Amino acid sequence: MNARHIRTTGRDLLLAPADAGLARCGLRVLSLAAGQVRRFGTEDEEMIVLPLAGSCEVACDALRFGLGGRASVFAGVTDFAYLPRDARAEIRSVGDSRLALASARCERRLEPRYGAAGEVPVELRGAGCCSRQVNNFAAADVFGADRLITVEVLTPGGNWSSYPPHKHDENVPGEETVLEEIYYFEVARDGIGYQRVYGTPGRPQDLLAEVRTGDVVTIPHGWHGPSMAAPGYDLYYLNVMAGPGARTWLFRDDPAHAWVRDTWPGQPADPRLPMTGRPGAKTGAGEATIRPGEAKTSPGETKTRPGGDAG
Repeated sequence: MNARHIRTTGRDLLLAPADAGLARCGLRVLSLAAGQVRRFGTEDEEMIVLPLAGSCEVACDALRFGLGGRASVFAGVTDFAYLPRDARAEIRSVGDSRLALASARCERRLEPRYGAAGEVPVELRGAGCCSRQVNNFAAADVFGADRLITVEVLTPGGNWSSYPPHKHDENVPGEETVLEEIYYFEVARDGIGYQRVYGTPGRPQDLLAEVRTGDVVTIPHGWHGPSMAAPGYDLYYLNVMAGPGARTWLFRDDPAHAWVRDTWPGQPADPRLPMTGRPGAKTGAGEATIRPGEAKTSPGETKTRPGGDAG
């Protein structure tokens, strides 16, 4: 199965792994009116409830979590709730809301948990016109899950992210892990962005999609990137990843474009970043961590992650 572009035109989304041509990753996007309730079972999937806009209450296993949410994905970092497999859950909207339920088929049943917005690591990656912000709310080394890895990426208009193109579809110890992926997009001002996916000689594919708010691109294998924010239109995407092996995010750059990364040291990050911050954090670039080898625009901790910096 090759990459697919799914255009929703703002409608709700119910994307099970089989629907996406994937083995594990799924995504639901729900629009709820004030007071509306949605009840469901997680079955063999673990899930994270992430407010895209608005707020809600989540109940699971006799626990209840209030998610304060945010006005939009461009307005701030949000809190979230983790739901285990084999659970019954209820979501009650507080005001009108739009929610993402990122999911992955899994084996272990963990406990329901709350993730605070104030504890989400906010990271700047890339440099210059390749600068972007990553909200690592459920990265592999940040928040515990069985299979699910999910992060948010914000890219200022005119910039490229998920660049250089990279892939994670082979098991190469210490270099690459097998992770299928879903990209969910929102674009400021009802604008457009673009997503590129292409294959390897043994598994060819070719996708260049114009994406709008609500659109999804599924990536079972292959090189993916860049994610392009058209000038004037900030781009948001939610990455949902899962694989059959260890819950680790390791990837390899396309050798034809890996040299671009070597041009970043000494370049400043885009001054428009970070675009949003954690509640209670200071404004400005100092609240975000900066990738090693990239210029800091103000004092901040440097954080290293396995595999470098896609996203």
